[in-house]
Amino acid sequence: MSKHYLQPVCWKNVQIEGGFWGTCLQVNREIALDHQYEQMEETGRIDNFRRASGEKKGEFEGLFFNDSDVYKWLEAASYSLGTHPTNRKLENKVENLIKKIAAAQQEDGYLNTYFILKKRKRFADLKNKHELYCAGHLFEAAVAHHVSTGKISFLNVATRFADLICQTFGSDKKRGAPGHEEIELALMKLYWLTGKKRYLTTAKFFIDERGKGFAGRDEYRQDHLPFIEQKDIVGHAVRAVYLMSGAADVYRETKDKAMMDTLEGLWKNMTEKKMYLTGGIGSRHEGEAFGKNYELPNDRAYAETCAAIGNIFWNHRMLQLTGEAKYADTMERVLYNGFLSGISLNGKTYFYQNPLQSDGTYRRQSWFKCACCPSNIARLLSSLGSYFYSISREGLWVHLYGESKVTTNIDKERKVILTQITNYPWSGDINIKVSPDTEIFFTLFLRIPAWCKKAEVLVNGKYVEKSVRAGSYLPISRIWRQGDEVQLNLSMSVDFLETHPHSSNNSRLAISRGPLTYCIEAADHQGVDIFDILLSPDTAFSLHFEPDLLGGMGVLRGKGLLRDKSEWKRKLYHIYQKGQKSKSKPFPITAIPYFAWANREPGKMLVWIPVGLQKLDL
Repeated sequence: MSKHYLQPVCWKNVQIEGGFWGTCLQVNREIALDHQYEQMEETGRIDNFRRASGEKKGEFEGLFFNDSDVYKWLEAASYSLGTHPTNRKLENKVENLIKKIAAAQQEDGYLNTYFILKKRKRFADLKNKHELYCAGHLFEAAVAHHVSTGKISFLNVATRFADLICQTFGSDKKRGAPGHEEIELALMKLYWLTGKKRYLTTAKFFIDERGKGFAGRDEYRQDHLPFIEQKDIVGHAVRAVYLMSGAADVYRETKDKAMMDTLEGLWKNMTEKKMYLTGGIGSRHEGEAFGKNYELPNDRAYAETCAAIGNIFWNHRMLQLTGEAKYADTMERVLYNGFLSGISLNGKTYFYQNPLQSDGTYRRQSWFKCACCPSNIARLLSSLGSYFYSISREGLWVHLYGESKVTTNIDKERKVILTQITNYPWSGDINIKVSPDTEIFFTLFLRIPAWCKKAEVLVNGKYVEKSVRAGSYLPISRIWRQGDEVQLNLSMSVDFLETHPHSSNNSRLAISRGPLTYCIEAADHQGVDIFDILLSPDTAFSLHFEPDLLGGMGVLRGKGLLRDKSEWKRKLYHIYQKGQKSKSKPFPITAIPYFAWANREPGKMLVWIPVGLQKLDL
């Protein structure tokens, strides 16, 4: 839609203090970051840097990629310092940790505590050992730290290592492709910050090396074909979407049409055939991988939290390249559902996998041996402001709705402050106050979500006489003045969703309202097995906000059916009789947002609910 690329507004310039996301970010900032740091200390992740520098004696502890967890935490903490620079306690932790990392760096710039302490040969096993993956997370953290604080100590560590990698790898140097993608997008961040073209060149090199057998020539590592020849999204889901994110970044600079065609084709394959309703991806436990088309089981869903995060990264990048609302719609779907379910409401426990059905035995954990998800969650939440807004030559884009305030320059001459006041996602009413420095002309782009059946837009109390189309951006071009207000009213109906007939949810429906996917949980249906609950064709739900439930939650209440299983006593099968209807009776149903499940006592959970044929006596 945009004639020019979009540029995300920096997280430092977006305040998210109240409302739905303000609460989430406060928990992340005040609880999750401290909890994760304690876990890294207890599990030896930080000690590995002390040992590598000689500060402490001992051998390497943990998994060979544990450095990356420390870097992701530093990235998250750095974003947080960008929005809350007076947090001295966090600042001290960050600066002390950076000193330990810098002390572990080798004279030539190399830095990986596993290889230093184990005395392993460098860059000898790119396929399996995640050297470049860890380096990428170091680079991302250093960029975040520099942008947030203005300091260069950590950035110097990163560029020394990045320069070593650029000197080592290339078409006329050492060949190779990383088994776990990440360094591609990280090198692009360094390129945009420093302007050093070698970082762009090396990022593109690693993408172009795929399909040549350097990473095993298998689908698991996306090495089965050259990147631009890949038609189906396959393999390890996190690796795949990190690769797509890096390729999108490289395309932004090279404008290689074949690369963009590949990105668009793989995105369609994922969203049309391989993505859960929650935005989760990677259905298989085996290889943490994408399955075949429509292979989307509920109780066995892997849907790793890190894969959801990578899905957001990729869609955010595609959005900046195109200005197409479908990418923002997908980003929002993942953000509110398949991503947010990964962390408990109190910020202390996490899901690695995110199934859409549970027998009640699956619970969040405080940490994992492979703890890639917790700090990944933290870094996305800490930088969430940069996902809300973008600027382009045309004006200011609003991608996500929620209580927030953005201060940005559209260009050198045009500065504006925009404030959102809303109870989104419980309400679709959004008030936007526009406060430019002076009277200025620009276009305000408002996303009209694909799920919205009716939208109204008023500027200073007058209806905007434009066609408002769901799944697009509504452009409002005018001279904006101090005190201008935009009122956006998005209808939020409760909808039943059905799935493709080749998927495994035939004769089942899921419930959604606005951006939220809902589920039913045993805690709200005491004394019955929720797997016996049915939806009727007549079931109607209404929203009820419960301030004392799970910290304040919008629940849906309606009347469904409860299956009578008496005829199945001591039977696994019986002969189907034509015209026979299952016995059931009316039953009250309560549905909660999917992201909030498993925050109470253990119990069953279900997203896709069977449909009963019996009509309700309403």
